[in-house]
Amino acid sequence: MNRIDKKFSDLKKLKQKAFIAFITSGYPSLGATEKLVLELSRVGVDIIELGVPFSDPLADGPVIQDASFRALKKNVCLADILRLVKKVRQRTQVPICLMTYYNPIFCFGEERFALAARAAGVDGVIIPDLPLEEGRSFLSRARRHGLHTILFVSPTTSARRAKKLVSAAGGFIYYVSLTGVTGTRKNLPPGLLHDLRRIKAVSKKPICVGFGVSTSAQAGQILRVADGVIVGSAIVRKIKEYRHDPQMAGKVAAFVSRMKHV
Repeated sequence: MNRIDKKFSDLKKLKQKAFIAFITSGYPSLGATEKLVLELSRVGVDIIELGVPFSDPLADGPVIQDASFRALKKNVCLADILRLVKKVRQRTQVPICLMTYYNPIFCFGEERFALAARAAGVDGVIIPDLPLEEGRSFLSRARRHGLHTILFVSPTTSARRAKKLVSAAGGFIYYVSLTGVTGTRKNLPPGLLHDLRRIKAVSKKPICVGFGVSTSAQAGQILRVADGVIVGSAIVRKIKEYRHDPQMAGKVAAFVSRMKHV
């Protein structure tokens, strides 16, 4: 069984919800990313989303863009990240997703990527700029190798299209909470919980909400309806704050733990 499926199955039995943490691979270094994955796993993060640095992001806000830019300056690439996942798999079985744009996969080769990612221990992949209609080939290859492709549903997605996305997706549905890019927000968008109920009505797969979630209070509101919450920019901001501290990984994990358990 894919680790993502097992995680949601286990959480359902415990009547708990998923906390998914996003970090940028290679920021501030690949060694730091390794420590962060292990520390986040230790404090009970349910799924870790590793961002693959890319030069032309369309979904990432300024905090994650800056982290990606700095990782790219150190020449961090997809092959490095797959080696990192393979290394951390010796010490943790926390589900891991890669958040990447399509260009790195295209250059790597779809079949080669799907095979290498699964062999390294990747459980799922999130590709913001690959529409369902243009991604059938990749979804098929990924499915054949046991790699989940997590698809997006947004506030502007029609009911008809949402059903198609839910049917094709693996692992869980990534619900984009707002019409915009990632980043911390003071308030959740109005109507979010109503929209979540609308999507849950057509999906038996878990629904996890990301984009703009920056406080434990916001996470708590979302988890009244959703099956999981995804926090990225708020965590990457903490990584930046502590990037020169030898105890950075532990301090970031402590921040995440407080956010997860409040």
